[in-house]
Amino acid sequence: MRLYRYATPSGAEAGVLIGGRLIPIRALAPELAPADPGDLDEVVQNGRLPALAAAAAGTDASGGLPLDEAELLAPLVRPPKIWCIGLNYRAHAADLDAKTTSTPVGFMRPNASIIGPGDTVRLPRASHRVTGEGELVIVLGRSGQDIAPGDALSAVGAYTLAVDMTAEDILRQNARFLTRAKSFDTFLSLGPCLATPDEVATRESLPAVRTSTLLNGERARSALVAAMTHPPEKLISFFSEDMTWKAGDILLTGTPGAMVIEDGDTVGAEVEAIGRLENPVRRMP
Repeated sequence: MRLYRYATPSGAEAGVLIGGRLIPIRALAPELAPADPGDLDEVVQNGRLPALAAAAAGTDASGGLPLDEAELLAPLVRPPKIWCIGLNYRAHAADLDAKTTSTPVGFMRPNASIIGPGDTVRLPRASHRVTGEGELVIVLGRSGQDIAPGDALSAVGAYTLAVDMTAEDILRQNARFLTRAKSFDTFLSLGPCLATPDEVATRESLPAVRTSTLLNGERARSALVAAMTHPPEKLISFFSEDMTWKAGDILLTGTPGAMVIEDGDTVGAEVEAIGRLENPVRRMP
């Protein structure tokens, strides 16, 4: 199942993709629809994804909006937590002259940095070297603590993509500036959809999923999940020892590589099973 948020004349709508058309949740399964028609966060946080997938199974594509006519929005805008993993691909660690670590490195960032497909990444006046990174994102489908590695992937509700920006010159001044370097407005793009695990990979095929950083429409950096130092199931399990995962939390799993972005560029992320997410880049005056 693939879920999208998209703009309509009356406001944001949340829908399921069926036969190339977006069917509003409130039309498909009124009992599962959010109070606000465009609130996918509510759907995920209340654990409705399995029931919604069951309702969508076998449904025809009558009505709705063709996907190629939709103005897509960020699928999630108020996750309980945005947890990010740093230097999880060995190649990217080498880019920054950093060593990979035996345990994952995590940090948080604010919801206010979120934008969606096609929205503009604004290069801030405070930074003269900003990089963009394509990442595979895990959306937690249920809450849990002390999750065993063998059970970790069962906690995944969906996957999506992120383009994660970093004010790299600010970060290089002092490692403690990481939060500031990641938290500027427009520094986290999410989308284009939420894809449930059956759309993306099985437990066995997940290591072969390829994530790419795009620059001006071309794959600039690319790697398989197998190239992660800490695979998704370890990330979910390891941090569940420290904190309770909440349904709707999002976990950025790291990037295969970052690219410097300039005014006029387009930066993006790609996972073939999910799609492409791209954003234009503009320098603030």
